[in-house]
Amino acid sequence: MKIGPKGQVTIPAKIRAAAGLLPHTEVEFRVTGGKVFLEKISGQPRGRKVIAAMRGRATRRMTTDQIMALTRGE
Repeated sequence: MKIGPKGQVTIPAKIRAAAGLLPHTEVEFRVTGGKVFLEKISGQPRGRKVIAAMRGRATRRMTTDQIMALTRGE
């Protein structure tokens, strides 16, 4: 594996899956003893961040039943 001209490298899919590295996962690099380590940053799960970002953005007040009917095309 080589580092590209922009300093980028592709993490193989098997390694991403084993480490739980999904798109938009925050990571950090650490250098220890001449070795470079990539570490997933712990914190709020991604789903909670997405929900928090969406909170308060609705433009209409709808019940869950109304939303379900709309998504089902009823």
